[in-house]
Amino acid sequence: MLTPATANDVTDKGDAAGDALVLRHLSKEYRAGVPVLKDINLEIPGSGLTAIIGPSGTGKSTLIRCINRLVQPTSGEILYGGQDLAKLGGAAMREARRRIGMVFQEYNLVERLTVMENLLCGRLGYVSAWRVWLRRFPQRDIDHAFSLLEAVGLAGFENRRADALSGGQRQRVGIARAVMQEPKIILADEPTSSLDPKTSVEIMELLRNLGAERNIPVVVNIHNVELARRFATRIVGMTGGRVVYDGSPGDLTDKDLNTIYGGENWLE
Repeated sequence: MLTPATANDVTDKGDAAGDALVLRHLSKEYRAGVPVLKDINLEIPGSGLTAIIGPSGTGKSTLIRCINRLVQPTSGEILYGGQDLAKLGGAAMREARRRIGMVFQEYNLVERLTVMENLLCGRLGYVSAWRVWLRRFPQRDIDHAFSLLEAVGLAGFENRRADALSGGQRQRVGIARAVMQEPKIILADEPTSSLDPKTSVEIMELLRNLGAERNIPVVVNIHNVELARRFATRIVGMTGGRVVYDGSPGDLTDKDLNTIYGGENWLE
């Protein structure tokens, strides 16, 4: 088992990491004195798929949402691209979010829009307001969207309304929309929790492959340990709002899982 990095370790690596996302002493309290995240120190490398595992309520989703500032951290730093995302606001935060693709558990598609229109929503941070209003996106963006539909297995679905899709198809659209942003990192918050086992494997495979092909690091919050082991290049285990495991899938032992999930009965 690898122990969590110390603050100094993360600082030293982060200064030399370039494309890495570095979290320093990150904490979050929704109620004063009741922390959900407790002094998180992590470095997310600039490539590969990192899976965050742990029991419900341990802060996995809060961690993901702090990174893209859907949730405001109580304290600490989120260092990425030469900026502390925790301190940004207004136009600077909107600019930073363009570089962060997000895949949601419940898809977050605009149900009444077509698949193509949902994909083009990934370009809203780059296209002028009048083009969005008139739905006149640059041809480059439209061509890119068609290419991504083929990449995620939805060629020919461009005119299908989002509310006519299955759960797996919706998540494929959500992934394609995130990639449409041309992000520097993709965050996925429990992207398989509403899906059947076969579709869950397909979605994880898609996230891993698209990230690798485009050199985009992917961070996935996931409950399924076996999927994490199968697709991740690195696993971060959390319990009680803290990181208790940080290492490779191959090094993750039953003892580590007992530490993460508390007790041995869940393994039986």
